[in-house]
Amino acid sequence: MQVEEARRNNPTPEMKKIAREEGVSVEHVLEKVAAGRIVIPRNANRENVGALGIGEGLRTKINANVGTSPDYSKIDEEVEKAEVAVEYGADTIMDLSIGGDVDRVRNKILSAVDVPVGTVPIYQAGLEPSEGESVVDMSSDDIFNAIRKHAEDGVDFVTVHCGVTRETVESLKKKGRLMDFVSRGGSFLAAWILHNDGENPLYSEFDYLLELAEDFDLTLSLGDGLRPGCLADASDRAQFQELFTLGELVDRARESGVQVMVEGPGHLPLDQIEANVKIEKTTCDGAPFYVLGPIVTDVAPGYDHLVGAIGGALAARSGADFLCYVTPSEHLCLPSLEDVRRGVIASKIAAHSADLAKGIDVEWDEKMAEARENFDWQKQFELAVDPEEARRLRAERPAELDPETCSMCSDYCALKMVRDYLDEV
Repeated sequence: MQVEEARRNNPTPEMKKIAREEGVSVEHVLEKVAAGRIVIPRNANRENVGALGIGEGLRTKINANVGTSPDYSKIDEEVEKAEVAVEYGADTIMDLSIGGDVDRVRNKILSAVDVPVGTVPIYQAGLEPSEGESVVDMSSDDIFNAIRKHAEDGVDFVTVHCGVTRETVESLKKKGRLMDFVSRGGSFLAAWILHNDGENPLYSEFDYLLELAEDFDLTLSLGDGLRPGCLADASDRAQFQELFTLGELVDRARESGVQVMVEGPGHLPLDQIEANVKIEKTTCDGAPFYVLGPIVTDVAPGYDHLVGAIGGALAARSGADFLCYVTPSEHLCLPSLEDVRRGVIASKIAAHSADLAKGIDVEWDEKMAEARENFDWQKQFELAVDPEEARRLRAERPAELDPETCSMCSDYCALKMVRDYLDEV
């Protein structure tokens, strides 16, 4: 178990690999894993997953969501989306399937990719009630059995909406929102609480959840079931009430040696992002922060991958550790293969932009500048976030007057003009 070994000052092979790849000391990784400020999502039952660190002092990581829906349940297509996401730079995959054979799609994705895979087990618990029953009829056993099933299959991290409590739901009833719930898992549990007049089992039986996680070295991602779904609800009382509950649960998880990270909003205006990140880091004692976007405007359907990248860059610059990508089809439909590719690329650019501001991977940009100075087009393509797109655009409108340059400036290229005159001096 990663935390247990770190607290013994015994670096695991995963910790050593992370230190090498991130360019930090093994001691840094040991210290932060022991303190809960870095997590290494890696199920003890899964062999084909690489070591990945998420947290303080490391590169910003990105996640790509895939998964079937009741309208589209083509398993092979979702597996291909996962593979394409990894090809273009996703560090993790989350399977959010709610249609068709969800067990089969989960296991095929686990076999197809060598990065950590996460799920939201409450989906399966809520979607498999007995005949004539609905989401609100699921039992506590249904919820925990789903978590156990996913863990046994080898899932590396799970989103669990432990902070959607009876108190927060009652509070929301008294002071409503423009959009009450946009979290699917959060809405499942809120409906369950209201229908059964009881407490969220993931909260009331949190110790049992910790036992399950400990058995598999399963990383818990504490979901933000009350995240704002529009700017009008950003940073409201319900959002922070849930966050304060999650802070308490982070402490309990760490006491048990369970790896834990915290999910965050959601829709936030630019001027509130830094404050949200700082409050999470303070409330949750530096636990890795996993943000969903953030989405910084509500009016850009079809372009939400760009909206999410803007918010993600600022969030990561402010201290967020993990960005969930957003695709162009967010709020509109199940993403296509191309939507997934574009979403990953946008999120990767956001993560890298934030890392540059932290002094991480500066050499990558310096190499690109050198390649441009030297008109080394092949090197520029190799260094590009999306080499295929860079090659396509250059070939689409080539420079005909001076092939060494591009067709934007052609033989009036600033770099070439100054270089040629300097050579004459």
